[in-house]
Amino acid sequence: MYRYDEHDLALVHQRAAQFREQVRRRLAGDITEDEFKPLRLQNGLYMQLHAYMLRIAVPYGLLSSRQMRQLAHIARTFDRGYGHLTTRQNVQFNWPKLEDVPAILDALAEVEMHAIQTSGNCIRNITSDPFAGVARDEVADPRPYCELLRQWSTFHPEFAFLPRKFKIAVTGATHDRAAIAYHDIGLRLVRDDHGEVGVQVLVGGGMGRTPRVGQVCRDFLPQEHLLSYCEAILRVYNRFGRRDNKFKARIKILVEALGIEQFAATVEEEWAQIKDTALRLDGGELERLATYFEPPAYEADLPGDEALEAPRLMDPDFRRWHDQNVVPHKAPGYSAVAVSVKATGMPPGDVTDAQMDAMAYLADRYSFGRLVVTHRQNLVLPDVPTRDLHALWQSLRELGFGASNYEQLTDIVACPGLDYCNLANARSLSVARAIEQRFADDDRLAEVGRLTLNISGCINACGHHHVGHIGILGINKRGEEYYQLMVGGSHEDDASLGEIVGRAFPHDDIAGAVETVVDTYLAQRAGPDEPFLAFVRRAGLEPLQEALYADD
Repeated sequence: MYRYDEHDLALVHQRAAQFREQVRRRLAGDITEDEFKPLRLQNGLYMQLHAYMLRIAVPYGLLSSRQMRQLAHIARTFDRGYGHLTTRQNVQFNWPKLEDVPAILDALAEVEMHAIQTSGNCIRNITSDPFAGVARDEVADPRPYCELLRQWSTFHPEFAFLPRKFKIAVTGATHDRAAIAYHDIGLRLVRDDHGEVGVQVLVGGGMGRTPRVGQVCRDFLPQEHLLSYCEAILRVYNRFGRRDNKFKARIKILVEALGIEQFAATVEEEWAQIKDTALRLDGGELERLATYFEPPAYEADLPGDEALEAPRLMDPDFRRWHDQNVVPHKAPGYSAVAVSVKATGMPPGDVTDAQMDAMAYLADRYSFGRLVVTHRQNLVLPDVPTRDLHALWQSLRELGFGASNYEQLTDIVACPGLDYCNLANARSLSVARAIEQRFADDDRLAEVGRLTLNISGCINACGHHHVGHIGILGINKRGEEYYQLMVGGSHEDDASLGEIVGRAFPHDDIAGAVETVVDTYLAQRAGPDEPFLAFVRRAGLEPLQEALYADD
C-alpha cells in the first residue's frame, strides 16, 4: 500500500499543529464559533445534533493493520468505544471532545492518516472498488490512479473553495463496484483496440435532493491526460457552477443546464489550453506509484476450493457464508473476503474498538496486514489463503462478523439519521433494526437472494437510498416521522434511480411494508433465478402497490 513520503508526513503534522492552535483560541474565546467553523471543517470536524463528529480520510478505503489498531485506540481513548464506517470508505467518530481533537489528529499523523478534505467545498476522499488489486475482472489496478488524484487534489489552490463538495470514484474492473455513475467525476479504466490503458470519464452523477446518473463526457482518454482533463472539468465547474443556491451548486446541475454535449465541448476547450503542460504524465509517475501497490508475496501451489470440501460438507453455516461472502481472487489459492459488520446488534457500519483490534489481528494473520473499507459500510480482507477460510470464518463468527448476508437484505446501508444528525427528518437506525429482526433467518435471506436495502434520514441521501434495490427515505410529515418507500435503484453498470412506490408509511409500519414488498416478489417472481431488481424492472410498481395499498 502507499507509504507517505517526507512531503506527506510534513503536511499532516503541520496541519495537526495548526489546528491545535486554532482549537486553543476557540476554547479561550479568542474566536467565535462562526469564525471557528471554516477552520474546523477544513479538518473534518462537524457539529452534529449532540456533539462534534470527526471524519477520518481513508483514501480508496485501504487500511493497514497498524492504522486499524490506531483507530481502535482513538475510539477507546477519545470517543465512546466505537467508530463508524461510511459510504465514502472513510471512518467517523461521533463523540470526540473539542479539546481532544488535536491529540486525535496527532495520533492519526503517527500512522500516516489525517482528516484533511473530508469536509468543505473541495475534492473529497477518492473512492474505488473495494476489491481493487485482486479482482479477476480487473483491466488495471485503479489504486495508483486514485493515489495520483489524491496527491493532485490535496490543497489544490484553485479547488479549495468550489461551489460545492466534489467527489471522484475510480474503477479498474469490467463490473463497476465503485458506483462511478453517482459521482461528480466517475472514472473507468479501459483498454483501446491496441491494448493501451485509458479512461472513460463520466460527469454529473450524484444523489441528494436532485439525484442524477452520470453521463459519459469522454469515452476514451489516454491515461497521460488524466490530470489535465480532470483539471479542465474542475475549472469549468469552478467558473460556471452556481454559487447563489447551495442546493443547485453541484456539477450535476451545471451538466444538466448546459447539456452533456455543450458541457463536454466546454471542457475540451479548457483542456486544449493545459493538456500539454506539466500536468501531462510521461508514464514514469504512474509506474512509480504502481510500485507501492505491488502484490504481496503470495505463496505458490496453495490448494484451492478442494481444501474446503470437508468443512463445506460438514458445516452448512460455513457453506452459506462461503457462497455469499467469498469473492474469487486473481491469485491461485487465494480468496477475497467480504466481512459483513451488520447483524451484530450495532447500527449499520459501527465497529467497536475491540472489533477493530480483532480485525487488525485477523488482517495480520490471514491477509498480509491489509483491510479495505467498502462504500456499503463493511470491510474486506483482500488476500486470504483459501485453505484458511474456515478458520477465518470461525474467528469472524466469534467476533460478531460471521454473518453470511453480504449484499443481502440485512446488509443494510444507513446514515445516522435523527439519532445523531441535525439535518435529519427521521430515524434510520431503529428502522434498520426492525428490518434486521424481520429477516434474521438465514434460510429466508437465501431464498430472497441478492437484494440491497439503503436508508436515509433526510433528502441529503447520505444513506444512498436512491440506489438501493429497496430504498427508504425518512421525511417529516406534520411533525411525525414518515418513510417513503422506493424500489428499482442500482449503483452498478445498470445504474438506475429508485421509484417511489406510493404514499409514505409511519415509523412503526415501514418494516412491515418492506416485508410485504419482499413477500410479493417471492410470490410473483418468474422463478428462483429472477433477482429482485429484474422482477421490479419486468413487473413494474403495480403488483407492489396492490399489495401495499389494497385497503386504501
